[in-house]
Amino acid sequence: MTCRRALAPLLAAVLLLSGCSSAARDGADPEPWRPRPGTAWQWQLDGRVDPRVDVPVYDIDGFENRASDVARLHKDGRRVICYVNAGAWESFRPDSGDFPASVLGRPNGWKGERWLDIRRLDVLRPLMAARFDMCRGKGFDAVEPDLLDGYLNRTGFPLTARDQLAFNRMIARLAHDRGLSVGLKNDLPQIPRLVDDFDFAVNEECAQYKECAELTPFVKAGKAVLHVEYAVPNEEFCDCTRRLGLSSMRKRLDLDAWRRPC
Repeated sequence: MTCRRALAPLLAAVLLLSGCSSAARDGADPEPWRPRPGTAWQWQLDGRVDPRVDVPVYDIDGFENRASDVARLHKDGRRVICYVNAGAWESFRPDSGDFPASVLGRPNGWKGERWLDIRRLDVLRPLMAARFDMCRGKGFDAVEPDLLDGYLNRTGFPLTARDQLAFNRMIARLAHDRGLSVGLKNDLPQIPRLVDDFDFAVNEECAQYKECAELTPFVKAGKAVLHVEYAVPNEEFCDCTRRLGLSSMRKRLDLDAWRRPC
């Protein structure tokens, strides 16, 4: 079928029960946090987070939000995912000057962004590690590394599926080494080979392109698929994505606070 995220012992125990333990972010837990299929979520990348949506998981911009924003969400019982761009350079980020010109490719259609040469693991590994350190330092539970499918696009580099597989697995290891969960963003063709490396999936527009069934390996593994549509009305995809076990909603393309969940 197809269709269109060192405390005193007593306090640590309390936080663990609330789902906000620092142990999860410090790598002390034997397994990373894995949101279950059907988990409701909010995705807001436009500006500082609006904490008023009553859902258990928030996915927010790692640079634009502060540790206090994450702490506020934790206080309300939320898990919080740190959005960072892993596959493209962004001129407007504070670390943009750390990326050498040799790894910058074609524009990717978003203002101020250019694809990265993901073959250069030697260059990109420390840069991505620093971003994930930022996420951990702010108290996030997980990371959403964006643009993990450059090999399917015109990047300016001769990227292959093997290059993408190596890069995506490096990204997953960097997150797990820091006690962070990590989501696979899109890259549907490689899901069968990457589902064991990632803790959940984030997908855009699988219903519009009739690809949602390709995400079922995550659901079968007990891992959430956090899914959004932009153009397709809820009544045209919600029934199907519910049957598939996806956590679906409609959002505006700028990813502000507005949402219409299934």
